[in-house]
Amino acid sequence: MEIEVGRAKRARRAYSFDDIAIVPSRRTRNPEDVSTAWSIDAYHFDTPVLGAPMDSVVSPATAIELGRLGGLGVLDLEGLWTRYADPEPLLEEIAGLEDEDATRRMQELYSEPIKPELIRQRLAEIRDAGVTVAGSLTPQRTQELYETVVAAGVDLFVIRGTTVSAEHVSSVSEPLNLKKFIYDLDVPVIVGGASTYTAALHLMRTGAAGVLVGFGGGATSTTRMTLGIHAPMATAISDVAAARRDYLDESGGRYVHVIADGGVGSSGEIVKAIAMGADAVMLGVALARATDAPGRGYHWGPEAHHPQLPRGRRAKIAQVAPLAEIMHGPSTASNGSANLIGALKKSMATTGYSDLKEFQRVEVVVSPYMPV
Repeated sequence: MEIEVGRAKRARRAYSFDDIAIVPSRRTRNPEDVSTAWSIDAYHFDTPVLGAPMDSVVSPATAIELGRLGGLGVLDLEGLWTRYADPEPLLEEIAGLEDEDATRRMQELYSEPIKPELIRQRLAEIRDAGVTVAGSLTPQRTQELYETVVAAGVDLFVIRGTTVSAEHVSSVSEPLNLKKFIYDLDVPVIVGGASTYTAALHLMRTGAAGVLVGFGGGATSTTRMTLGIHAPMATAISDVAAARRDYLDESGGRYVHVIADGGVGSSGEIVKAIAMGADAVMLGVALARATDAPGRGYHWGPEAHHPQLPRGRRAKIAQVAPLAEIMHGPSTASNGSANLIGALKKSMATTGYSDLKEFQRVEVVVSPYMPV
C-alpha cells in the first residue's frame, strides 16, 4: 500500500518489529518438543544465533563459548583483535572513556594496521577449541585479506557492511566482483546487509549461502540520523524472504538463508524476525549485555569509529547475566534480555510449531505496540 507523502512523492508503508505481533493457532506444544536447530551449507547449529562481528560482542573466547552453546560467533577481522597482540587493556580503556572523548579515541585505536599474523592466530585459537570458525571483513577489505582468512581455515566467510550490493559502481577503484569472488572460494559466504527484495535477489545470484538483512537498525547505529537511511526490519525481512522464495524457483532449488542483522535486541524480536521469514538472527546488543562480553557494559559497532564519517556511537548498556544464561537461562529478567532460546521455544510451542521452518508460516497481525 502506497501513501501520498506529497504531490510529488509516494511512499510504501513499512513495519518495524514493534508494529507487528504473532498470533497463536489452534494447536499448542510442549516446549521440550520444539527444535530451534538450523543448518547452513554443511554446518549444523542447535540455535539460530550468530554473534555479530563487533568487538563489544565477539572475542575469540566468546566465539568459542557461543559455539559451545549451540550458536556461531563471528569475529570481526578488522577489529582490535587483529590489530593488537593484547587488546584487553584497550577494551578496558574504551569502557572507561567519557562520552565526549569516545569517538575520537576509538578512531585513533582503530587506525592501527591490521596484521595478517594476528588474523591467523585468532582464527586458529577458535578452531583449536573445536567449534565452527567464522570471520568477517568489510567489502573494502575483502580483496586485500581474504586469502589470509581462507588459508587460516575459516569455515564460514562473512562479508558485512552497512549495505552491500552486487552492483557497486566506483570511478576510483575496481569494485569487488562478488559473483566471481564467491565462485572462486572454497567456503560458504554470507553477505549483507540488504533490505530490499531486488538488492537481496541480486546478492543471492552471486552464489552467497546467506544474506544478512538490515540497514542502520542496530542499537548503536546513528545511520538514520546521519544519512537519513533506515529499513524497518519486519518489512525488510519479509521482502528478502520473498526474494529467497523466488530465487529458489529461479535457481531450480537452491536455498539461500536469510539472517536478520540489526534491531534484534530482545527475545520477542528474535521471535518476530523468524516469524517474518528469517532462518537465523545475528545479535549485537543482546549478547553484549552478557557480563562476560568483551565490551564490559558498553556496545559499539565499526560505524562508531569510521575515520571520516562516524555513523554510530559507543553505548552504555545494562549487563544482565553470563552469556550462558543470556542464551539458555535460567532468567531473572522479565524483559526478554535473557534465556533467549527458552523464550523462542516457548513462543513456538505456544503457537503450535515444532521447528523454525514451520514457524515461518505463523500468522502475524499489524498491532503497533503502545508502551505504558
